[in-house]
Amino acid sequence: MTTTLQTIHDVPVLMCAAEGVSIGGESDALDLIGDAGYQGAAWVVVPVERFDERFFRLSTRVAGDIIQKFVQYRVGLAVVGDISRYTAASSALADFVRECNRNRQTWFLADVGELRERLKG
Repeated sequence: MTTTLQTIHDVPVLMCAAEGVSIGGESDALDLIGDAGYQGAAWVVVPVERFDERFFRLSTRVAGDIIQKFVQYRVGLAVVGDISRYTAASSALADFVRECNRNRQTWFLADVGELRERLKG
Protein backbone atom coordinates (compact mmCIF):
# COMPACT_ATOMS: atom_id res chain seq x y z
CA MET A 1 0.00 0.00 0.00
CA THR A 2 1.44 3.34 -1.01
CA THR A 3 1.21 5.84 1.80
CA THR A 4 3.02 9.01 2.76
CA LEU A 5 3.13 10.80 6.08
CA GLN A 6 2.36 14.53 6.01
CA THR A 7 1.96 17.06 8.76
CA ILE A 8 -1.03 19.36 8.37
CA HIS A 9 -1.31 22.10 11.02
CA ASP A 10 0.88 20.07 13.40
CA VAL A 11 -1.29 16.97 12.88
CA PRO A 12 0.47 13.87 11.49
CA VAL A 13 -1.66 12.50 8.63
CA LEU A 14 -1.14 9.24 6.73
CA MET A 15 -2.12 9.87 3.09
CA CYS A 16 -3.13 6.82 1.06
CA ALA A 17 -2.69 6.77 -2.70
CA ALA A 18 -5.77 6.49 -4.94
CA GLU A 19 -4.29 3.35 -6.50
CA GLY A 20 -3.93 0.23 -4.44
CA VAL A 21 -5.67 -2.63 -2.73
CA SER A 22 -9.40 -2.17 -2.23
CA ILE A 23 -10.50 -1.48 1.34
CA GLY A 24 -13.45 -3.68 2.06
CA GLY A 25 -13.41 -4.86 5.64
CA GLU A 26 -12.11 -4.76 9.19
CA SER A 27 -8.78 -6.41 8.36
CA ASP A 28 -8.07 -3.72 5.75
CA ALA A 29 -8.93 -1.07 8.34
CA LEU A 30 -6.59 -2.70 10.86
CA ASP A 31 -3.78 -2.68 8.29
CA LEU A 32 -4.25 1.08 7.81
CA ILE A 33 -4.51 1.70 11.55
CA GLY A 34 -1.35 -0.33 12.15
CA ASP A 35 0.49 1.62 9.47
CA ALA A 36 -0.76 4.89 10.98
CA GLY A 37 0.37 3.82 14.45
CA TYR A 38 3.78 2.75 13.19
CA GLN A 39 4.27 6.11 11.46
CA GLY A 40 2.77 8.14 14.31
CA ALA A 41 -0.23 9.42 12.34
CA ALA A 42 -3.34 10.73 14.10
CA TRP A 43 -5.44 10.67 10.90
CA VAL A 44 -5.63 8.45 7.83
CA VAL A 45 -6.81 9.92 4.51
CA VAL A 46 -8.30 7.41 2.08
CA PRO A 47 -9.47 8.37 -1.41
CA VAL A 48 -13.01 7.25 -2.27
CA GLU A 49 -11.64 5.09 -5.11
CA ARG A 50 -9.94 2.78 -2.60
CA PHE A 51 -13.16 1.64 -0.93
CA ASP A 52 -15.04 -1.43 -2.01
CA GLU A 53 -18.48 -0.47 -3.38
CA ARG A 54 -20.09 -2.19 -0.36
CA PHE A 55 -18.65 0.53 1.89
CA PHE A 56 -21.21 2.96 0.47
CA ARG A 57 -24.20 0.63 1.01
CA LEU A 58 -24.99 0.90 4.72
CA SER A 59 -27.01 -2.33 4.69
CA THR A 60 -23.75 -4.27 4.22
CA ARG A 61 -22.36 -2.85 7.50
CA VAL A 62 -18.92 -2.54 5.87
CA ALA A 63 -18.66 1.21 6.56
CA GLY A 64 -19.78 0.73 10.15
CA ASP A 65 -17.27 -2.06 10.77
CA ILE A 66 -14.39 -0.09 9.26
CA ILE A 67 -15.25 3.17 11.02
CA GLN A 68 -15.72 1.36 14.33
CA LYS A 69 -12.13 0.07 14.14
CA PHE A 70 -10.84 3.60 13.61
CA VAL A 71 -12.89 4.83 16.57
CA GLN A 72 -11.72 1.94 18.73
CA TYR A 73 -8.06 2.74 18.04
CA ARG A 74 -8.61 6.51 18.23
CA VAL A 75 -7.35 7.20 14.73
CA GLY A 76 -9.22 9.74 12.59
CA LEU A 77 -10.49 8.64 9.18
CA ALA A 78 -10.99 11.07 6.30
CA VAL A 79 -12.73 9.68 3.22
CA VAL A 80 -11.75 12.07 0.44
CA GLY A 81 -13.46 12.46 -2.93
CA ASP A 82 -16.82 12.72 -4.61
CA ILE A 83 -19.44 10.40 -3.12
CA SER A 84 -22.44 12.27 -4.55
CA ARG A 85 -23.54 9.31 -6.66
CA TYR A 86 -23.81 7.21 -3.51
CA THR A 87 -25.52 9.84 -1.35
CA ALA A 88 -27.95 10.67 -4.18
CA ALA A 89 -29.03 7.02 -4.19
CA SER A 90 -29.32 6.69 -0.40
CA SER A 91 -30.78 9.24 1.99
CA ALA A 92 -29.58 7.01 4.85
CA LEU A 93 -26.00 7.33 3.61
CA ALA A 94 -26.42 11.10 3.17
CA ASP A 95 -27.63 11.31 6.79
CA PHE A 96 -24.74 9.11 7.96
CA VAL A 97 -22.20 11.32 6.16
CA ARG A 98 -23.74 14.49 7.61
CA GLU A 99 -23.61 12.99 11.13
CA CYS A 100 -19.98 11.87 10.72
CA ASN A 101 -18.97 15.32 9.50
CA ARG A 102 -20.37 16.91 12.68
CA ASN A 103 -17.88 14.99 14.80
CA ARG A 104 -14.09 14.85 15.06
CA GLN A 105 -13.49 11.18 14.27
CA THR A 106 -14.63 10.43 10.72
CA TRP A 107 -15.05 12.93 7.91
CA PHE A 108 -16.28 12.63 4.34
CA LEU A 109 -14.57 15.46 2.45
CA ALA A 110 -14.42 16.65 -1.14
CA ASP A 111 -10.64 17.07 -1.16
CA VAL A 112 -7.50 17.47 0.93
CA GLY A 113 -8.01 21.26 0.98
CA GLU A 114 -11.15 20.69 3.01
CA LEU A 115 -9.15 18.50 5.40
CA ARG A 116 -6.58 21.28 5.83
CA GLU A 117 -9.38 23.69 6.78
CA ARG A 118 -10.87 21.28 9.32
CA LEU A 119 -7.53 20.51 10.95
CA LYS A 120 -6.83 24.21 11.47
CA GLY A 121 -8.87 24.34 14.62
